[in-house]
Amino acid sequence: MFRLNVYAIKVIYHHEMLRAWKTLFQSLASPVISTALYFVVFGSAIGSRIPSIDGISYGLFIVPGLTMLSLLTQSISNASFGIFFPKFTGSIYEVLSAPISAIEIVIAYVGAAATKSLMIGLVILFTASFFVELRIAHPIWMLAFLILTSISFSLFGFIIGLWAQNFERLQIIPLLVITPLVFLGGTFYSVNMLPPFWQVITLFNPVLYLVSGFRWSFFEVSDVSVEISMLMILVFLAICLAIVSWIFKTGYRLKE
Repeated sequence: MFRLNVYAIKVIYHHEMLRAWKTLFQSLASPVISTALYFVVFGSAIGSRIPSIDGISYGLFIVPGLTMLSLLTQSISNASFGIFFPKFTGSIYEVLSAPISAIEIVIAYVGAAATKSLMIGLVILFTASFFVELRIAHPIWMLAFLILTSISFSLFGFIIGLWAQNFERLQIIPLLVITPLVFLGGTFYSVNMLPPFWQVITLFNPVLYLVSGFRWSFFEVSDVSVEISMLMILVFLAICLAIVSWIFKTGYRLKE
């Protein structure tokens, strides 16, 4: 009967979280300042020209998008660096040679990265409450989207960290792929505001479903149905799990 090595998971998890606590101020200050700037620029400047979207004030409308923006980027960043640094220093071989399975390694590293990104996501929501009168129609759905998104993209970041061979490659996908997809995925606007052709194109953007479902949990307003949004997250999670499983089975970029 398979049993998880809980002690080993705790050791790696606590090590990763301890590294986060050492830079806690920088980790929390950056999203708080960024959120405040977004509200000043988008909420005030653009919000004065766009009074409301679907009956929701513009400043309130962008809160879920801002939260998802930070959640995605932080999940990927935390997980990719968390596994890349042991590869870079060579300490990954100590982990691989220890009596700990691939599942336990993934749970520890991804769990720590998801925890850190969740903390930042909640801090952003708390910060946003000082600028707008925040309301959450479905808190359970909101937490479900937060948790599943942080886990899914932490897994994705874990894959990037295993794939990357240097610090430059570590930043390629987040900067050139994820960030544009987030900004073009309805973070600061409703897809219904786009021309019909671009509405169809946007449906191929996976981030749209994350932002839309998360926004629905706040205001019961979405660009696509919440069921499809949740399905897309689960599909992405399953794909990431399959890739991670293949990496550990083949030793891809682990034995180099």
